Amino acid sequence: MTAVIIICIYLSLLLGLGIFSHRFLQSSSKDFFVASHSIGSVLLLMSVFGTTMTAFAMVGSTAESYAAGIGVYGKMASWSGLIHSAVFFLVGIKMWSIGRKYGYVTQVQLFRDRFESNGLGFILFPILVALVIPYLLVSLLGAGSVVKGVTVGVFPDLFPAINGSVPHWVTAFVICAVVLTYVFVGGLRAAAWANTFQTIVFMVIGVIAFYLISTKLGGLENATAMAKPEKLVRGDKVPQLVFLTYLFIPLSVGMFPHLFQHWLTAKSAKTFRLTVIAHPIFIMIVWVPCILIGVWASGAVIETASGLQRVVPEGAPPNAVLGIMVKQLTSETMSGFVTAGILAAIMSSLDSQFMCLGTMFTNDVVMHHFGKNRFNDNQQIWMARGFITLIVIITYLLSLAEPRSVFVLGIWCFSGFASLFPLAVAAVYWKRATKAAAYATVIVTMVVWFVLFQDSNYGLEREYHVFGMMPVAIIFAASTLTMILVSLFTKPPSKETITKFFPDKRMEVASA
Repeated sequence: MTAVIIICIYLSLLLGLGIFSHRFLQSSSKDFFVASHSIGSVLLLMSVFGTTMTAFAMVGSTAESYAAGIGVYGKMASWSGLIHSAVFFLVGIKMWSIGRKYGYVTQVQLFRDRFESNGLGFILFPILVALVIPYLLVSLLGAGSVVKGVTVGVFPDLFPAINGSVPHWVTAFVICAVVLTYVFVGGLRAAAWANTFQTIVFMVIGVIAFYLISTKLGGLENATAMAKPEKLVRGDKVPQLVFLTYLFIPLSVGMFPHLFQHWLTAKSAKTFRLTVIAHPIFIMIVWVPCILIGVWASGAVIETASGLQRVVPEGAPPNAVLGIMVKQLTSETMSGFVTAGILAAIMSSLDSQFMCLGTMFTNDVVMHHFGKNRFNDNQQIWMARGFITLIVIITYLLSLAEPRSVFVLGIWCFSGFASLFPLAVAAVYWKRATKAAAYATVIVTMVVWFVLFQDSNYGLEREYHVFGMMPVAIIFAASTLTMILVSLFTKPPSKETITKFFPDKRMEVASA
């Protein structure tokens, strides 16, 4: 019960922070959607990092390393640390510059103007929404698994069928309600503040929990010795070609609509400097403990009255491993704090995703169709709030029926975003990229993605590969080739568009 009380107190603090941020809302749509471009270096680092850390990174990485071993770090975390920062530097700053100059608040606005097509936005909007929803599901599934694991036996009379633990549907409902409340009242500023607070919480508590778990198992050396030997080497669990093609997955950050929106909150290009430098370090601080705990869980035992007993019972769901390890190897109070930290990581991405969907609906669909001057700021904010509420309800209902692995579901979601990355690069770096190529790239990407997703039994086949590679490598190659070939054989962009997106630096300097 102590753990449940601590979780409730944490969620109450978060609600209070969100409501407090409402006092700083300037009642303008610009402030609601991009915090009036006022976010400094530290807040940008914390909000961007918090947004990229999800149940996939914590619950999913622990579950996957429990099942597949230490190689999970190499194929996901090491690539992510390097590629995320490179994307922030090469694409993020470029998009921030263009977005700030022309007043964009969504990716779709940028792509519409760059590729001279209104229709492109109507194709991209449902695709981006459809890819974000599995991302949201990953968070809710992860939250439900963790809370269920740490609350076993707490409510035996209320939920006897699941050993007295809090059921997934209750956790998902509470998480959705809390995040919806503070995003509803404070917009992106509330999300940035909450992400900063939650990033500090889950990093500090994560390090403390890692120390306590390793100590309980007799220290790092003993804990590692308990792990199954095959989990301590990459071996055949992660073939070389699969390992190599995992590098495409982190490119997804270049097409995440919620990250684009966070980039636009930056005060200046220099604000990105701290994010580019510190992001890989932060990834290491979060991923290393999670993956080691998963590896240790494969063979960890503790002394009980009846002798040595496995910490994680055989047959336990991988998604529940982190929760079980925390509950069994720390105190009930610490278990509550650690669970609050995990929920912090999960909610720090949920809020940005909900926020970006509301922003996209308002600006890319309603405002674009009816005209920018048709609605005042207050009406725009309420439209965004309405759509966010609808998405929260849909996601919650889907989470009640979604049985897939957090890790596998996340990989398919990221594969879709990563395969659209050539569109983003071409938009800001290649003058010759054409409207026809943009359409063809989006369509080919989604068709190939869906065919492979269907072939994997909609993600239920965990070790699904194509020609020995991750599916994302095939989709990415199809997307890139389409962009290049179609651009070379179709009508180039107008001179006005080229001048707008690729201004002559010498002329800019001269006019200044």
